[in-house]
Amino acid sequence: MRVSILHRAVFTTSAARLDQLPAPTAPEVCFVGRSNVGKSSAINVLTNQRRLAFSSKTPGRTRLINLFGIPDPLQDDAWLGFLVDLPGYGYAAVDRKTRDNWAEVLGGYLRTRSALAGVVLLIDIRRGVTTLDRQLANWLAPTGVPVLALLTKADKLPYGQRIKAAADVRKVLADIGALHTVPFSSTTRIGLDDATAHIENWISPKVVP
Repeated sequence: MRVSILHRAVFTTSAARLDQLPAPTAPEVCFVGRSNVGKSSAINVLTNQRRLAFSSKTPGRTRLINLFGIPDPLQDDAWLGFLVDLPGYGYAAVDRKTRDNWAEVLGGYLRTRSALAGVVLLIDIRRGVTTLDRQLANWLAPTGVPVLALLTKADKLPYGQRIKAAADVRKVLADIGALHTVPFSSTTRIGLDDATAHIENWISPKVVP
C-alpha cells in the first residue's frame, strides 16, 4: 500500500453551524451522503486510520461538521488541506425541523465555502441515486465544484453490475460537469487507489505524478 498524504490527517475541529467554522484557507474536500451510506468507513480507509471518523450507532445522530487537517510537511503549523465530514442526511426517524436544519447547513457549506476544492458524494451502489442525492446534486451543479461519486458497498455486486451501476450514476448526474464515478468498498478496498489519487489531486496537485 502506497503512503498517501491523506494518511497524515488529524482531527482539528468540530462545528454545529457554518459560522463556527475556521476561516477558509487551504483546499477543503468535503464528504457528504445519506446516513448509513458508509461515509465514516470511507474516510477511515482513505486515511488509513481506524477511528478518525466516527459513525454513530444511531443513524442521523452525528450533526456536526468535522474537519480533519492534513499537515504541511514543509511548514510548521500550516495545512495542505482539510477533509470535511458533513452531517449525513435523510434519516427518516429525525424530525422535519432537524432535517431542514441539516439541509440548510449542507447547502450553505456547498454553495458558499470559498475553500471548497471538491465534493465526495457517497452513494450506495445497490440503491443508485436517491431523491435526496439528486437534491444535493441540484445544489452542486451550478457551483461548478468537481464531484467524486464514491459508489459504496461495491463488494456486494459482481464486476459487471458495478460497471453498469457507475454508468447509471453518471447518466443521472450528467448535469454535474466535472463528475468522476468510482465503485468503492471500505471492506475490500475496491477503488481505493483511484479515489485517493483524485482527492490528493484536489488538495495538492503537485504531489500527484
